[in-house]
Amino acid sequence: MKHRIVVLGAGYAGAFAAGNLARRLSPADTEITVVNAAPDFVERMRLHQLAAGQDITSRTLTDVFAGTGVRLRIGHVTGIALDRRTVAVAGEDGDHEVPYDTLLHALGSSVAHQGVPGAAEYAFDVTGRSSALRLRERLAALGEGANVLVVGEGLTGIETAGELAESRPDLSVALAARGEPGAWLSPKARRHLRESFGRLGVTVHEHAGIVAVEPERAIATGGRSLPADVTVWAAGFAVPSVAADSGLEVAGSGRIVVDRTMRSVSHPDVYAAGDCAYAIGDNGRPLPMSCASAGVTNMQATAAIIARLTGDKVPVTGLTYYGNHISLGRRDAIFQMVDGDARSTSWYLGGRTAARLKAGVLKGAGWGIVHPTFGVPRRRRRVATVPGPAGVRTGA
Repeated sequence: MKHRIVVLGAGYAGAFAAGNLARRLSPADTEITVVNAAPDFVERMRLHQLAAGQDITSRTLTDVFAGTGVRLRIGHVTGIALDRRTVAVAGEDGDHEVPYDTLLHALGSSVAHQGVPGAAEYAFDVTGRSSALRLRERLAALGEGANVLVVGEGLTGIETAGELAESRPDLSVALAARGEPGAWLSPKARRHLRESFGRLGVTVHEHAGIVAVEPERAIATGGRSLPADVTVWAAGFAVPSVAADSGLEVAGSGRIVVDRTMRSVSHPDVYAAGDCAYAIGDNGRPLPMSCASAGVTNMQATAAIIARLTGDKVPVTGLTYYGNHISLGRRDAIFQMVDGDARSTSWYLGGRTAARLKAGVLKGAGWGIVHPTFGVPRRRRRVATVPGPAGVRTGA
């Protein structure tokens, strides 16, 4: 019987992990299955571009994993039976159970409306392809001078406001921030952000936490009314509740608590990577939800899975967060380095050079997804068979 590895989610973390596992483990001993809700790979880092009306190439997961030996199942994960080692999946062809010996949870995150009245009913978001396309359609119907309000002073809010303002100069784009946009940036980078917003015509409402969203406006703290023919919500993200509902140990945010190897502290046959993992970085702080974190956590998780299955010592890969790379339209960006305590350093890179660097990062990530196994080697590692719980074939 082959060792069954199931990867939940085919975003940046899940797709890279599945490809790496297929590249390094022998198909004679292992069976790798990816479960994903949508049939396409979603370049989440570019969804604000898609919403702004730009053409983004869509890649089907069938094509991505063709020739790799990775099995693909399209459907929503509705539950995990940890005692029976099965995943409940609801798909177009009905409900199914997918058995596993090792599970890698990489379902990512989605928009969180923080309980703000009207946000779920009236606001748009860019956390998924379908929601970005919905926003794109709504923006296309707006006339000149219409008001677009982006809520959220974090990376997603800043990038979305800049992209919309550059792509649609006929619209009046504003950003509502609870404090100062980019407050974590160095002073020079903050100045660069303010100047960029000024050039793009983005109006910034500082200290304007949104407490309600209505069809044509948003209400900020103190009762201030902000006009909004379209409200874009970028003020929070949440992970799926399936991990907590299934009995995995989670942090207050619902993210799976893992050890240094990305292994669940409550269930050793479960690993987590990406936004769903509550992982402590090398600086002693939880890694933020980001594509960079997805990269380092999936590398550590796959390295640990492979080592334990093949009887090797588990390597420790770096869990370092180096900084923020923020797009400001297509011709401007900010790259802000951080120190070991995750505080911004005085050095930053801005302008066209930073924009080209960000474009290179996006291109590299896209290439990696299209080539998930990076060329399957002729020799792959065999699983070391040892007795496992309930007779499961597993590694050391």
